Parts: sequence; C-alpha cells; structure tokens
Amino acid sequence: MEHRIPRYTLEGVRGAEISVHPFSTEDELGLSLTRFHGDDCDDVVLLVHGLTSSSDMFIMPEHHNLVSFLLDSGFGDVWTLDFRMSNRYPYNLETRRQSLDDIAAFDHPAAMAELRRHVGARRIHVIAHCLGSVSFQMSLFGGALDGVTSMVANSVGLTPRVPAWARVKLTLGPAMLEYGLGLSYLDPRFSEAPPFTRRRLLSWLVSSFHPECREPACHMQSFMWGSGRPAMYRHGNLTPRTHVHERLADLNGAADVNYYRHIGKMVRAGRAVKCEPGNPLHDRLPDDYMAEAGQVPTPVLFMTGDHNDVFTDSNIVCHKILSKRAPGRHELQVIPGYGHIDPLIGKNAHVDVFPRILDFLKRHAG
Repeated sequence: MEHRIPRYTLEGVRGAEISVHPFSTEDELGLSLTRFHGDDCDDVVLLVHGLTSSSDMFIMPEHHNLVSFLLDSGFGDVWTLDFRMSNRYPYNLETRRQSLDDIAAFDHPAAMAELRRHVGARRIHVIAHCLGSVSFQMSLFGGALDGVTSMVANSVGLTPRVPAWARVKLTLGPAMLEYGLGLSYLDPRFSEAPPFTRRRLLSWLVSSFHPECREPACHMQSFMWGSGRPAMYRHGNLTPRTHVHERLADLNGAADVNYYRHIGKMVRAGRAVKCEPGNPLHDRLPDDYMAEAGQVPTPVLFMTGDHNDVFTDSNIVCHKILSKRAPGRHELQVIPGYGHIDPLIGKNAHVDVFPRILDFLKRHAG
C-alpha cells in the first residue's frame, strides 16, 4: 500500500541529533527510548504514548509536533518511550494476556533507569497520554519509581471513567471477541483483511454505524475506544493528511483485548486497581494505586479536552480527589474544542495546547 507519510518516519523533527537506546525489562521484553537532542539543558522531557499508538504521535511531520515545539522552546533534550503497548512492536498482536500492571511493574521503571543512565541527576519531566498516563501514574504513585520532577497527564489518570456505551463494550467485548470471534486483538486495518474473513466483516459492520466519514480506520478506532462519531478526536482538529485510513492506522494500531479487561475493572472500581491482585509478578505494587497517591510529591497537570468521548471527565475527577489529599500540588487544564488524542496530534495543538504544557514545565524547571 502506498503511504502518504512513511510509517515510523523521523522527518517531523529537524535540526536535532537523534539516537535510539534499546533496553530490556525484567520480564524479558525489548523496548526502546529515542532521544532528540538539540542542546544541553538541566531539564529533560520524556514523552509516553498510549495504547495502540507509539512515539510517532509526538513527531508527526504533518503539523508542528510536540517534540519540535519543546526543542524550539528551550527544552533541548527530549526523549520518547516505546513500551510494550507501542505499535512499533508485535506485543499487542500476541496472546500474552498482558495488563497495565505489567507495564507499571516492568516497563516504566526500566525506562526510567535507562534514561537516568544517560542523563544522570538532571530533572525529568514526563508528558504521558491515555493508558501511558494511567500506567505511568500507577508506577509513580504505586512506588515503583521516583525522581520525576513534574508530569503532564493527557485525557486520563488514576480514575478512568468512560461513556455508558463504552462500559457495555468493556464488560461484554473481551469475551465476545476472544471466544465468540476468535480475535485476541482489534486492529484499525481490519478493512484490509481478505474478503469474508471475520476481521473484514467486523470492519464492515462497524463502518455501517459510522456515516460521519469514509475512513475505515477512523470508524474502527471509534469502536475500539469510547463512544462517538468519531470518538477519539474532533475531525476538524486533524490535518487532511492525518485523517486518511492508512495514516490513522499507522498512528493508532492494534490493541490486545485483555487490556480492556483491566480497564473495565478500573472503571467499575472507580480508580486504578490491580487486574490480578494475587499475581506474584506484581507484588511490589499496591492493590489500590490511589491509596498512597497523596504522599507522592510530583506535581501533575491533568489535561483533557472538553469533548473527551473516550475517558470523559476522568482527569477532572482525578484532579479533584488528589487536590483534597495534597492541596495546591496539582493542576487542571480543560481544552475547549478538543477531544481525547487531538490535544497532542491536532493541527493547531501547537497554538491551543502546547503553550499550556510549556507554561507548566517552565514553572517546575530550574
């Protein structure tokens, strides 16, 4: 298939020295950090993607992306993390029954250790999206890592909340997909499967309920996440080059359905909890990730669009709860006219959103 924008391109960031730093987790997965070095500075920024996406969401060449914005704004050492949820790896297509606990226990601590190996004692600021935000906060507030100077959490934190239709999908979907259709993952590219296969038919069925555009990947992503037409973003916030089937599928790929089980458990609990409390692999983590959250000194900017049709008011609720436990420590920004992911991949995000992030980072930098 011809791609208007090459998959995994680095063309969106110019004028920086780019290097890739592989590392391994304790449960034996290979992951990587990518460094975009423009200038030496005392404050390092780490960007963390969400489920089905990758570091590519931060370096998109079709608009002024977040990495370039930070480099241009005085933060000359920016790193992106590709962990086990990244569509740059095959892990989402495997039947491993992974959970967010695995990421909190293994991925983020290993990534921070590798990052520290290169940057030493310099201040580290984290900007995280979606389930990358949830899992990183699980590590941070669960005591699996420390040394984070500040954090920006887009869309959702430790109190995942979803629309009513999404709750139904979270409750019934994993079993129906795995045992009814024999699918252990969902992929926006299902429309490209051979005719009459279950994947192709599912894509056709989903698209029949989404007349708002002609892009099958857009329809499938709305089925995979949240509730809306579309669910993940406002159409008008994306460039035409982004809102095409192959580009959307490149940016937001396949998702292991077992993650939905864990998210569903958190939604029902009203906060981030373990998927399997008795699993010895996660003994170092608390059963309830909110239990000691008020004791962690890292300030968090909870950010969300006011049209978030994936995690609704999750960050508003999380900010309210944590502000009672640690008054004055955390902040909230609700972005008018934005949804779930478009605050980070929108064509005008560098005007409407990134300056808000920059202001927060500068106030917590040296």
